[in-house]
Amino acid sequence: MKLSMKWLSEFVKIDCSAHDYAAAMTMSGSKVESVEYPGESIQHVVVGKILNTHKHPDADRLTVCTLDVGAEKTLTIVTGAGNVREGQLVPVALDGALLPGGKEIHTGPLRGIESEGMMCSISELGLTHADVPYADEGGILILQEDCQIGEDIRRTLGLDDCVIDFEITSNRPDCLSMRGLARESAATFEKELTLPVPKAKGAAGDIHKILSVKVEDSSLCPRYTARMIKNVKIAPSPKWMRERLRACGVRPINNIVDITNYVMLEYGQPMHAFDYACVSGGEIVVRRAKNGEALETLDGQHRPLTGDMLVIADQSHPVGVAGVMGGANSEITDATNTVVFESANFNGSSIRLTAVSLNMRTDASARFEKGLDPENTIPAVERACELAELLGAGEVLGGIIDIDSTQYAPRVLPFEPDRMRRHIGADISEQQMRHYLSLLGFKVGQTSVEVPSWRADVEGMADISEEVARMFGYDKIPTTMFKGPILQGGLSDKQKAERQITGLCRGLGYSEIMTYSFISPSSYDSLRLDETSPLRDSLAILNPLGEDTSVMRTTALPSMLETLARNLNNRNPAARLYELASVYLKQNDQLPDERQMLMLGAYGDTGFYELKGAAEDILAGMNIPDIRFKALTGNPSYHPGRCAAVSSGQTPLGVVGQIHPLVAENYGADMPVFILELDFTRMLTCRAPEPVYKPLARFPSVTRDIAVVCERGIPVAELIDAIREGAGQLLETTELFDVYTGNQIQPGKKSAAFSLILRAAERTLTDSEADDAVNNALSLIKSRFGATLRV
Repeated sequence: MKLSMKWLSEFVKIDCSAHDYAAAMTMSGSKVESVEYPGESIQHVVVGKILNTHKHPDADRLTVCTLDVGAEKTLTIVTGAGNVREGQLVPVALDGALLPGGKEIHTGPLRGIESEGMMCSISELGLTHADVPYADEGGILILQEDCQIGEDIRRTLGLDDCVIDFEITSNRPDCLSMRGLARESAATFEKELTLPVPKAKGAAGDIHKILSVKVEDSSLCPRYTARMIKNVKIAPSPKWMRERLRACGVRPINNIVDITNYVMLEYGQPMHAFDYACVSGGEIVVRRAKNGEALETLDGQHRPLTGDMLVIADQSHPVGVAGVMGGANSEITDATNTVVFESANFNGSSIRLTAVSLNMRTDASARFEKGLDPENTIPAVERACELAELLGAGEVLGGIIDIDSTQYAPRVLPFEPDRMRRHIGADISEQQMRHYLSLLGFKVGQTSVEVPSWRADVEGMADISEEVARMFGYDKIPTTMFKGPILQGGLSDKQKAERQITGLCRGLGYSEIMTYSFISPSSYDSLRLDETSPLRDSLAILNPLGEDTSVMRTTALPSMLETLARNLNNRNPAARLYELASVYLKQNDQLPDERQMLMLGAYGDTGFYELKGAAEDILAGMNIPDIRFKALTGNPSYHPGRCAAVSSGQTPLGVVGQIHPLVAENYGADMPVFILELDFTRMLTCRAPEPVYKPLARFPSVTRDIAVVCERGIPVAELIDAIREGAGQLLETTELFDVYTGNQIQPGKKSAAFSLILRAAERTLTDSEADDAVNNALSLIKSRFGATLRV
């Protein structure tokens, strides 16, 4: 919001520099972005009077002028403009003058005659015809303002203002107006605030006889107010209004349109003016647009409308998009005779959605979307009518249409000085609190505070405390230590586990990747999943970027394979990658089960047993006990002979193996690809307690080596389980150290050799006890697997 300091002085007198003003306003909660001086780029340009003119002796198109520039000083200036005459007042750039764009003016000869400066056009002063409507755009600016010879041109043209640019937060739409910022300024500096009450005299006639208004959806339009002006005279606005509009960044157009913009800036209430002749049937209908309707807006664009947009219509068609922009079919023109001033209140969310859908955010929609004060519609329209009379723009018709469904009642909050004092953390007296709140427009009673209508953001004691605190000064609130227990930050157990497992992966030589959690449904076909596979039941994204990212993944395998394939296609001979990826599994009438999966992928100079070893290292590093691997042939995405299920005891954790060649081919991989999938969420539930120190064994161990012959298809892990079960508590560790399938072994069989370490914690183990434990183990594996001792 740009604020003109000259305009502000109409409401409150501020007797400090602009920078001091900006600093004080920022400290009281109204953040200043910049301090600007519109005429700063114009230096040493004054009002001059042309004393006489004559043709240049050596150039037919040049005129030599003698000018009085004040201080008893005359200048000779040569110009090519054809509109200069004796007695005219013009802007004169003196020797050394600076003009917008960095242009400097110096004395110099022009066709043999010394030109001691330059007379300026509006474009050379950085102005347009909208700023100075009477100006000749093709010639020198002939001043019509009441000014003195030698006067600084910035003062003459209203460029001597100071403009403060405020950053207004979304909860303070009341400050998107001159009156709102004047209220804040008066409270900050504790100055008297003057906010005149607008009053239009009115003329004969009654608006109700020629205009009716119907609001079909009061939830989107809580209040609609309208007045009318007849016998309209379209003309440029006066100088003071053009200057104020220009200072606030608004281009002057004509008196009627400028009035609506002026009221928007002054009151923060957007307004619109309709040509009454364009309102079919003399009725305004505030309704939702009908599907298929369209409107050409004032910017000349054809806008298709939808049923969730609010429009201002007549009996036959829309004449404006409510709260955003009017239609070209009801635009104010030179032929306009009767004008309808609309001052309404619209639902902020609806206006924002409409503006975004139509891609036409305007000053009006930017205000409406923040939620405006519905009590402001009548003062704003009264001010517009008052200005119309002041400018001689027309006659105000009697009566006012006001459809109000807000049932407004002031919000009343308890006034609790002691509680507020504790909340702020400063010793502020009750009298001070009352004073600050009164300055801001709150009505303070004995035990209550009445919130003004323009402060919809004040909803509770904390908000009242904030108002007191910012007026008291945040810089004056003493620094205090926190009371009560100090909460120290740190990592949760899950975060620690994430860091630990990713560290283990990096230690094994794997590099981290990050992939999107959404994939294409066709990825499940590439994985060769059955049509009935539960993994195909994905959550669909309502607004996907495209088909390739339209569902949330139930497995992270496609993401890893795509990344490995991309590395392979980029001629990377080998890759070892990992990701702690999220997958999303549907649950009945609940949020999805979001699980984390540890994915390891590798190709080139690797194999199944290397990835199996990585799985063992990671699980051991995470302190997960009883790690088991079991051959798995039913997973369609993996090679049926090179795949194993990973578990901790009876708890399944994942799978490790070579990707099925057909799946690898689907991803463009022409070499073996190996994947490890581990359910990280489930791993956290399987972790053993933290290991504790145990003293070294006091008694010696007994070592026995055995070799058994069994069917080649029996997994070694199952043999080890049987040995542990048979040997009982005396078995401390068992380890496979050899597998043999040579000529000395029958076809279809294998020899597996194990080293067993046995120990008794409370005594020295005897040979007979050790032999009994080994024999029990041999008996169990013989009965369970038909395995016999190799001799």
